Amino acid sequence: MEIKLLFFGQITDIIGVSSLEIKEVNSTDALKLQLENQFPALQTVSYAIAVNKKIIQENTSLIHNDTVALLPPFSGG
Repeated sequence: MEIKLLFFGQITDIIGVSSLEIKEVNSTDALKLQLENQFPALQTVSYAIAVNKKIIQENTSLIHNDTVALLPPFSGG
């Protein structure tokens, strides 16, 4: 199973790239834990998670070819 990850704003700065592909992650909670262990600075920023262009509020199951985006807070008017 492979998931595509997209990063934006300050999250791109933390990760070092704007996208990655990751294997063997079956939920957004597992993904978040894995990323925060690999990139500890993620623990200090707030961000939303979108799965297939839909912002989620709770743990969501992931399947092959899902696209997950980590979105920093947006501001503007």
